[in-house]
Amino acid sequence: MHIVYARENDLACDDFVAVLDASGLAGRRPVGDRDRIERMLRGANLIIVARDADSGAVVGVARSLTDFSYCCYLSDLAVDRAYQGRGIGRQLIAETRLAAGDEAMCLLLSAPAAISFYRAIGMPHEDRAFMYPRER
Repeated sequence: MHIVYARENDLACDDFVAVLDASGLAGRRPVGDRDRIERMLRGANLIIVARDADSGAVVGVARSLTDFSYCCYLSDLAVDRAYQGRGIGRQLIAETRLAAGDEAMCLLLSAPAAISFYRAIGMPHEDRAFMYPRER
């Protein structure tokens, strides 16, 4: 199996929701609110997609907001469960960092169940983060 990585800022809403569902991340995203999901996609200015080269199916997505010069917030990292454990998440992060540029730091907030993944790939942990949670 060969995976192809590419920047796709015009990712279709249905493809995004499908990979959120297949990854298990759908439970933490408003997938039942199509308008909100579409606004999430339009508001992101850096979307890296992993596709299965044979089928063309989206098997992973990294959705970010960045200024390409100082900061990059990697808001969503999702990999289809059937493709997990093959380095796709790690490569999506690498492709995001490359696209954001070496002047930009990359920040993400981990779901509790994913903390071990980020530790396993050696992503630095930051204790200085603060957050106002979303109200809905």
